Amino acid sequence: MIYILTGDIRTGKTTALLNWVNTSAMRSGTGRKDVDGLLCPDGENGKRYFLKIKSQKDIELEVAFESEKVISVGPFYFLESAFETANNYLIETAREKDFQYMIIDELGKLELKNKGLHDAAKTSIAQFMFNENKHLILVVRESLFEDIINHYTISEYSVLGIEDLENLK
Repeated sequence: MIYILTGDIRTGKTTALLNWVNTSAMRSGTGRKDVDGLLCPDGENGKRYFLKIKSQKDIELEVAFESEKVISVGPFYFLESAFETANNYLIETAREKDFQYMIIDELGKLELKNKGLHDAAKTSIAQFMFNENKHLILVVRESLFEDIINHYTISEYSVLGIEDLENLK
């Protein structure tokens, strides 16, 4: 089953997922054990990073300067190596059987150009679309919702708002 968590930019989608997963409790071993994948919160320095949900390990993503090894999106610079690591992690995680929910935060303009987290999204969407026991939560901004649905040919899905997360068991 695929869930698409959607909303406008900067409306708390990632924060709501952090709270739903209860990452602070995961660090002490008491948080949700049935969720894995990647979240993309802002760090203390204001730069985005990938957070591996189960292990609570970070992958540096956003840097302050342009170089040959970054992908530029508007005023932001993202490490190509971070996307490679993130894609590999998500594809490997999708093969595992010890979770009920996998999160990909987020699909956007890069993925529509077959970059960013595209490889993991393509693989995971095909794997989860008709799976009743495992669920994929995709984070997609409202303005790109239709484009993402069409790009990945997602025919079976449920739309979530941040207020709907508490209803997921």
